[in-house]
Amino acid sequence: MGAAPRADVAAMEPGGGRRDKAKAKEPLARLEKAKQKSAQQELKQRQRAEIYALNRVMTELEQQQFDAFCKQMQASGE
Repeated sequence: MGAAPRADVAAMEPGGGRRDKAKAKEPLARLEKAKQKSAQQELKQRQRAEIYALNRVMTELEQQQFDAFCKQMQASGE
């Protein structure tokens, strides 16, 4: 009887065949995690931009209302 082929030896070692499959899945998991993180950052940036835009609009509206109030108070005081 001859020596066992190299593939059989690797299959008999604890975790020999499973290690390769885990390593193959690892880059995919990292890539997916990186994609999710990137998408989350983009969402956060978009939400922040929307909040700043809304804040700007609300500030302008508040200023317009304040100016109108001041004019009304001046007109009623004359």
